[in-house]
Amino acid sequence: MTITSVNIWLVLVGMLSGLLIEWLILSVVRRPGWLAEVNERSSHAAPTPTMGGLMIVLVVSAYLIYLWSLDIEMGAALLTGGVAMAAVGLWDDLSPLSARIRLPVHMLAAAGVLSVLGFDSFSVVWCLALLGFVWFVNLFNFMDGIDGIATAQALVFCLGVQWLVGPVPGWSGELLWVTISASVAFLAFNWPPAKIFMGDVGSGFLGFLIAAMVMHLWMTDVLPLITSMILLAGFWFDATYTLCVRILTQQRFTQAHRSHLYQRLADRKGHQWTTSAYLLFACVWLVPLAWLSLHEPAWAIWVLIAAVAPLMMLCIRFRAGIGTVAWTPTS
Repeated sequence: MTITSVNIWLVLVGMLSGLLIEWLILSVVRRPGWLAEVNERSSHAAPTPTMGGLMIVLVVSAYLIYLWSLDIEMGAALLTGGVAMAAVGLWDDLSPLSARIRLPVHMLAAAGVLSVLGFDSFSVVWCLALLGFVWFVNLFNFMDGIDGIATAQALVFCLGVQWLVGPVPGWSGELLWVTISASVAFLAFNWPPAKIFMGDVGSGFLGFLIAAMVMHLWMTDVLPLITSMILLAGFWFDATYTLCVRILTQQRFTQAHRSHLYQRLADRKGHQWTTSAYLLFACVWLVPLAWLSLHEPAWAIWVLIAAVAPLMMLCIRFRAGIGTVAWTPTS
C-alpha cells in the first residue's frame, strides 16, 4: 500500500484538527443533561460525556464540502445525507426522538446515495439495497455500546479497504483517509475507559458513511460487496443474529436490551478486552479472508461463511439475543 504525500497531509491535518475539536467538545458537554446516564442498556458505570462523534461529522464534512465544490455529485449526496443523519442523531442525544422521525430521514438519505450511484428507483435491487443500507445505519448505532468498538470497526473497514486495493484511487480513497484520521483522533478519547462517547450523532453519521462507501466501491468495481461484508462481519452478523433470535423467541425486539454478543463478552471480560479481541479477530481472521475473497471470487461465498462461522459459534455459546443479563458495570 503506497501512501502519497497528499494522503499523508490529509491524515495529519484531519487527526490534529480532530484532536483539537474533540478537546473543545469535551470541555463543553460536561454538564447535566448532556451526559450519557446509566440505564438498563448501559455498559458504563457513571454518567459520561457524549456527542463526541460530532467531531467526526465536522472533520469528514469539511472534506465533503470540498468535494461538492468540485461538482462531484457523490460528495453532495454524502454531505446532505450525512448531515441529516447527524442532525437527527444529535437531536436524539439531547432528547429521545421517535423512530417515526428518524426512519424517514434514514431512508431519504440512503435513497439519495442510491440515486447518484445509478440504481433504478423502486426496482427489486433498489429496495434490497435501501433496506440493507438503512439496516446497517441502525445496527451501527446498536453496536456502539462499549468503549472504542464503533471506531475500531470504522478503522478495520477503511484501513482494510486501502490495504486490499492498495490504495483506493481518487476522491473515495482520500475520503477513506480522512475518515481514518478522524477515527484515530476520536479513539484517543474513546479507548477504554472512554472519556467521551460517540453518541447517535456520530454512530449514525459513521454508519451512513461506511454503508455509502460500500455501495460506491461495489458499483464502481473497486471492491466486491462480499469483500466489504467480510470486513464488516463483526458488526452486521452480531446485530442481525441477535435481532433474528429476539424475533424468533417472541421477545419485544424493539425494546432496548443488552444481549448482543459484544455486550455479553464485555460483561465478562470488560471493555478493553472485548474491543482489543475484536480488533485482533479482524486483523488475523477477517482481513486475510477478505483478501482471499478478492483474489478468489469463485470461492467468495464460502469465504464469507468461514468469516462468520466463529461469530456464529460465539453467539450460540454466549446465548446472544436470549433475554437480558444482570448488569455489572465493567468500566
